Amino acid sequence: MLTKPDIADELIISRLQDEYNLHVSTLIFLPLGADMGTAVYRVVADDGTAYFLKLRKGFDPISVTIPLFLKSQGIKEIFAPIETRSKVGWADFGEYKMILYPFIEGKNGFEMELSDSHKRTFGAALKGIHSLQLPPELKEQLPQETWSPKFREQVREFQRQVEKTTFSDVYAAKLANFIKSRRIDINHLIKWTEELASKLQSQSYEFVLCHTDVHGGNILITIDNQFYIVDWDAPLLAPKERDLMFIGGGIDDIWKSKRDESVFYEGYGKTDIDFPMMAYYRYERVIEDLAAYAEQLLSTDKGGADREEAYRRFRGNFEAGSTIEIAEKTDHLSS
Repeated sequence: MLTKPDIADELIISRLQDEYNLHVSTLIFLPLGADMGTAVYRVVADDGTAYFLKLRKGFDPISVTIPLFLKSQGIKEIFAPIETRSKVGWADFGEYKMILYPFIEGKNGFEMELSDSHKRTFGAALKGIHSLQLPPELKEQLPQETWSPKFREQVREFQRQVEKTTFSDVYAAKLANFIKSRRIDINHLIKWTEELASKLQSQSYEFVLCHTDVHGGNILITIDNQFYIVDWDAPLLAPKERDLMFIGGGIDDIWKSKRDESVFYEGYGKTDIDFPMMAYYRYERVIEDLAAYAEQLLSTDKGGADREEAYRRFRGNFEAGSTIEIAEKTDHLSS
């Protein structure tokens, strides 16, 4: 989130001391990310050591268990959370869970352009993750792909809402008008996605461990050029295309060229791409984002600076050369 949550710093500092035996000298809110359920801070202990603190709503323990497992398997492009006094990877903190990491200086994939070496490392890291054999007890904890209509139904509901509601908030009103102006485009998007989902549901596929959100904001390059995949908030057992759709998918207008894809696959290795699957995931990701931004703007007037950004991101999907157009081109490859 971009706006600091209404939580007293003293409460956070006290909890860090209780759970991590951490004596804090400085706590700084970092306005990062589009997720309204997650707040992040830079923490500096009295010995000068810096940490990265995440406060997250809607927490699933698997989001911590998976990176701890990957680290244990030698996937070096992962950094795992610091355990509490109770030897778990998180602490309770009211409606949030508190997750503490080492603070690593660097830039994410939106803030800098990845080098060819980074893209190859990215590909090799994802291949290693997709190739892992998970222990049965861990596999049982992971959700599996179901081709759920959840986000399509949410977008339809927001379409109905804007037709019958007048909004006083400036960004809610702007979004409502934009949704109405794009009614045909949005209906087509949902229809194409549903048709693909119906076909995919009738077939069987190999499921692998997927991160599900490997966009630029979840790639970290450190000041000493180390590469990390971060934020395992929604791991899923799914076809590999669930992750691969980001490379060339145009999310946030990066990694969209044929060359980006080519260099990435030099690291990932030769693999057969299921283009109907890839098209489905690219369409579905757009719909998921539309639902998230619409909820942020139409269901509440909170959010401060996040609201303008949410409106910009919603509209951006419909621009020439952006995510919807790229998904359509992928769909044409499958026909």
